[in-house]
Amino acid sequence: MESTFDQRLAAVECRVQAAASRSGRARSSVTVVAVSKKFSSEHLRTAYQAGLRVFGENYVQEFADKKPELADLTDAHYHLIGHLQSNKTRLAAELFDAVQTVDSAKLLKRLDAAAGEWGKKMEVLIEIKLSGEESKAGADASSLPAILDAAAGCSHVSVTGLMTMPPWSEEAETSRPYFRQLAALAGQYGLKQLSMGMSNDLEVAIEEGATMVRIGTALFGPRPKPAA
Repeated sequence: MESTFDQRLAAVECRVQAAASRSGRARSSVTVVAVSKKFSSEHLRTAYQAGLRVFGENYVQEFADKKPELADLTDAHYHLIGHLQSNKTRLAAELFDAVQTVDSAKLLKRLDAAAGEWGKKMEVLIEIKLSGEESKAGADASSLPAILDAAAGCSHVSVTGLMTMPPWSEEAETSRPYFRQLAALAGQYGLKQLSMGMSNDLEVAIEEGATMVRIGTALFGPRPKPAA
C-alpha cells in the first residue's frame, strides 16, 4: 500500500532524530528542506500542512509559476537549491528567501543588487564543488576567500554557510569525506550553515555537521515523469 505524506515525514523525522542523537546534537539544529521541484503547489501545500516550513526548488521559472498559488503560506521559506543563471538573478531575488547555489563573486554581487531592487535581505550559501564531476556546478574551494571578500561589500545578501553535492552513490558512506571536507572549510571561515545530505545519505550528513538536509524523494516519492 502506498504511504501517505504524513507517514513518509514521520519516517524522515525518525532518521533525522536518530542521527542527531548519535551525534550528540539537538534535533532543532537540523532543518529539513523539503525539495519540491517537479511537484505541484498542492504537494507543497500538503507538506506545509504537515508542519514543514522550508522548501527547496531547483528551477526559477518553475517556482515562478507555483508561487502565486502559495501566497497564503506567509511563514513558508523558499530556497533556490538549483544552479542560478545570471540572467535569472532578478527573478530569483523576487521569489526566494535564500539562494544556496552562489558560486562566484560576480553572481553574488548581481544577487545583492537584485535584492536591493526588491528592498529585501537574502540569505546566501556558497556552493562548493568538491568532486571532479564536469556535470556539477559550484565554486572551487580555493575561490572561497575572494567570494567572501565580495560579500563584505554587499548590503542585501548575507553569506551564512556552504552547500555541496557529492557524487551520487547508493552507498551513503561514500558521501562522508565530502561532507567532512565541507564542514572543515566552513569552520575555517567561521560559517555556521552547512547544507548537505539528501534522502539517501542524510544520516551521514548530520553526523558530519549538516544544519540543513535537502529531502525530496523520501518525502514526496519519485518525481513525476514528464509528459511524452
